[in-house]
Amino acid sequence: MAELPVPELPAALSRCSGRFTISTLLGTEEGGWGPYAAAEGAGCDSAHPTHLSGSTLCTRTFGYNTVDVVPAYEHYANSKGVGDARKGRPSLADLHSILKPDPGCLRTPVSDLQRSNGLPEAGLEEVAGELGTAPTPEPVRFGWVKGVMIRCMLNIWGVILYLRLPWITAQAGIALTWLIILMSVTVTTITGLSISAISTNGKVKSGGTYFLISRSLGPELGGSIGLIFAFANAVAVAMHTVGFAETVRDLLQEHNSLIVDPTNDIRIIGVITVTVLLGISLAGMEWEAKAQILFFLVILVSFINYLVGTVIPATTEKQAKGFFSYRADIFAQNFVPSWRGPEGSFFGLFSIFFPSATGILAGANISGDLKDPAVAIPKGTLMAIFWTTMSYLVLSATIGACVVRDASGSLNDSVAVGLPGCEGLACAFGWNFTACAQQQSCRYGLSNYYQSMSMVSGFGPLITAGIFGATLSSALACLVSAPKVFQVSEWCVRVPQLLSPSPVAGDDPGHALSAAGLCGHEQPQSEEDAAIGKSTRPCLCRDQLYPLIGFFGKGYGRNSEPIRGYMLTYVIAVGFILIAELNAIAPIISNFFLCSYALINFSCFHASITNSPGWRPSFRYYSKWAALFGATVSVVIMFLLTWWAALIAFGIVIFLLGYVLYKKPDVNWGSSMQASSYNMALNYSVGLSEVDEHIKNYRQGPQCLVLTGPPNFRPALVDFVGTFTKNLSLMLCGNVLIGPRKQKMPESRLMADGHTKWLMKRKIKAFYTDVVAEDLRSGVQMLIQAAGLGKMRPNILALGYKRNWRTVSPQSLEDYVGILQYGHVGSSSPWGRWHPAVAPRDAFDFKYGVCLLRMKEGLNISQVIQAHVNPTFETAEHPEENGSSGRATTAADPATLAGEQQASTVFQSEQGKKTIDIYWLFDDGGLTLLIPYLLGRKKRWGKCKIRVFVGGQINRMDEERKAIVSLLSKFRLGFHEVHILPDINQKPRPEHIKRFDDLIAPFRLNDGFKDEATVNEMRQGCPWKISDEEVDKNRAKSLRQVRLNEILLDYSRDAALIAITLPIGRKGRCPSSLYMAWLETLSQDLRPPVILTRGNQENVLTFYCQ
Repeated sequence: MAELPVPELPAALSRCSGRFTISTLLGTEEGGWGPYAAAEGAGCDSAHPTHLSGSTLCTRTFGYNTVDVVPAYEHYANSKGVGDARKGRPSLADLHSILKPDPGCLRTPVSDLQRSNGLPEAGLEEVAGELGTAPTPEPVRFGWVKGVMIRCMLNIWGVILYLRLPWITAQAGIALTWLIILMSVTVTTITGLSISAISTNGKVKSGGTYFLISRSLGPELGGSIGLIFAFANAVAVAMHTVGFAETVRDLLQEHNSLIVDPTNDIRIIGVITVTVLLGISLAGMEWEAKAQILFFLVILVSFINYLVGTVIPATTEKQAKGFFSYRADIFAQNFVPSWRGPEGSFFGLFSIFFPSATGILAGANISGDLKDPAVAIPKGTLMAIFWTTMSYLVLSATIGACVVRDASGSLNDSVAVGLPGCEGLACAFGWNFTACAQQQSCRYGLSNYYQSMSMVSGFGPLITAGIFGATLSSALACLVSAPKVFQVSEWCVRVPQLLSPSPVAGDDPGHALSAAGLCGHEQPQSEEDAAIGKSTRPCLCRDQLYPLIGFFGKGYGRNSEPIRGYMLTYVIAVGFILIAELNAIAPIISNFFLCSYALINFSCFHASITNSPGWRPSFRYYSKWAALFGATVSVVIMFLLTWWAALIAFGIVIFLLGYVLYKKPDVNWGSSMQASSYNMALNYSVGLSEVDEHIKNYRQGPQCLVLTGPPNFRPALVDFVGTFTKNLSLMLCGNVLIGPRKQKMPESRLMADGHTKWLMKRKIKAFYTDVVAEDLRSGVQMLIQAAGLGKMRPNILALGYKRNWRTVSPQSLEDYVGILQYGHVGSSSPWGRWHPAVAPRDAFDFKYGVCLLRMKEGLNISQVIQAHVNPTFETAEHPEENGSSGRATTAADPATLAGEQQASTVFQSEQGKKTIDIYWLFDDGGLTLLIPYLLGRKKRWGKCKIRVFVGGQINRMDEERKAIVSLLSKFRLGFHEVHILPDINQKPRPEHIKRFDDLIAPFRLNDGFKDEATVNEMRQGCPWKISDEEVDKNRAKSLRQVRLNEILLDYSRDAALIAITLPIGRKGRCPSSLYMAWLETLSQDLRPPVILTRGNQENVLTFYCQ
């Protein structure tokens, strides 16, 4: 990349707040452009920061000046180093904007400044030194050998290697012992391959097993496994320490030097040992790693000592104990099994050996302390599995070729070769062990003596030292692993604030380099920190899936050591050490480890099977089916080892899983579970397109597009629709943002997430969507046409009643009525011009049903919560009850939306034994019946009695009631109470008629029944006006609305809810003002909520079974 030559850095750098000015970079001649003003620099404008991004800069890219940048690591990394917090690709707004030179300070990263001056790349220490800050020491990081391979090998090797593997070889024979080893290693190898794939699928941070599972499967399983895995490591510290203490106790017993008694000696030695191990851990990872290397060397020396002992000619004492060096016939005899005792079975021995193959996660558990986890974890883990497997196979084969199964240990059993009556393989070597073998009283031999390795070795105490090294190294590894699982941290590098002592004109104080970290923009802890400019500071970003866990994850020192986590692990370990019984604490630990293995393998399989584009591991040597096999086998082995411990482990996992599911943590890690949910939803949605619609399903229930505007403005409307659609059908909250697209699009992007979280907090299962439009009508038309996916498309338009229809602008009234059902002939177009031929109809044209909700107190509470201001109408008036958020809405913070206090509505309260009254006056396909039925199925409305009112004639009331009851019974709705209204066509009271006439008086044209041409000319520009002819032709229908209101007041004054069929006006014969007068008259003075419903005249109910 070509770069702009800059002679030197000016002294004004101290005033610059992150980037240099254009004049600084290009010289000071000619107003800051210098000699490059007429060259390439003249064709480039630097950036005025936009409201979206304040990080634009004119740079040289491929030899010319541009704001665009080439691909760089910093653009994709989450963690940021010194100077990198402000470095990023320009936004689309930056690229589209007309850029002008910024006289203020530019925000160029320090590394860019050095490169532009031809200086070499500088590390953090050099940059800090240039800025007058002492360099911060780098944290200790380990490679794959020291950090993973050695650590895993030490954790895999344990007391079973020394004390049980020879015994298992005697029981199962060399062949089956190898099979046991290879079966165990198969599980761990598959798990190692899965770990390798997961750890190379992106950058691995602290947290080890928890991080791998949680970022792959999600917080539910990751959190539960992470917690029990950390606990299992803490208990494993006690198990290994007790094993060490038992060995020391046995040595003391041999020399008659017990401290108190056998049990208390284990407790005393164990507590002292774990305290020393804690001190090593608190000294830092560097000291812990040195101790592990020491243990590793001790174990290697003990192995070499054993192998040397196998080739040394056997002494008489060793021959008496069954050791005869390498013999083919001994190998042949020990090649086949010889089962003995209650544990003499294949799976019995497998359950004893398998814990010695675990420990492969020791390296992954300290992923935060590795130089490159993506390289170290795969390489180190697989190499550790390979070398430990080789050691197990070699030890089993060599000791099975050297030692017989039974030996007395007595020197008196030496006999001449070929003595009659001597039985057993030892007779060929001059030893008669027949008596003790027949009586099963032999003290030595592979089947009887656990210390066979010590006996075979060249120097016995080295094997004891190896036992000490294996137990202590495993305990130390677990002691370090448990706190590291608690600690999920990232490094936030703080850079010094470049404070301007004397700001000059054009300086932007907001451009100052803030000490920003990945966890948010933190301010210095003290003025001293701000003055000297701390260069680095660990910023711990914990997931907080469980309460109080974050307290134990706090880090200290340059390596961010979780000292509190160490102390918690220490306390747990001491508590289990005091039990002083190894067999009581060992079984459940292996099950917890196996549970982790199963979930790691399942994580790899699940991520592979979902085909998520984010699953791109650089480690290719894995198989999703092998991972599934490993997960299945791990679960099977759990129950083969200890079935009750497996049930306990699963019970704890399920409990922790349920807790996280209940708490619903606000985290998003792009897990495979999310990808699977998306794939399932997509497949089902596509599959639904192949299913023909049926009346019984009514597209699987009423699918509602609800014109809520911002959902928190109209919570009653949201609650009403959410009540009968919950767990049943689609609910889509639509919001029309009225105004210029460029102005409203940022608001749309900002608010969508907040509104969705508000719905989730209110436990409303709904989607939120918004559109930007010039007016409400066109925006709703967009929603009606575009909302939904495949067959999951709305079929009902739900909205609130417009209470202020008499005072709003005429165009707003026309739009509202047009949305409901029709546009009056000659309505205005969206551009405000009069077009007599344009007569769009919205809801009914698109085969939507309509559900209109009116409440006495209104629906819009925006003035109460003061979240938005709608300047379209006067604040003294009632806010409009439609799906618009206004023309100059002020966007609130999404977090504020989600956290605001939830308003209570009538649809959230228990209704008791009230009534739901349905006035099914006209047959609309049954939607007027279906919505109250679905509402009555909910718990809060379940006690309400549903009454159905229909119109009829007084002389045929019984017949009409029987006919309606019979029809309702065929619908199977459970509506039994039917009332016939014979007086529905009676003339209303005069005072109510006068009230209606007064209501429409301001909207009358008063044309004196002139001809149609004259009326159209008088109505030019005011289509909402009502002509005298229209008043006269609609007189009967108008009086019916007045009469219906009287009936509603008489019958349903105390109902919980009133549902009534929405009246329909004739196209071209019912102006919008007259139609709104009908709705006003029909529903006025009613205390209960009123829903006016009209289906699309197609059946939504059926009484057929197919």
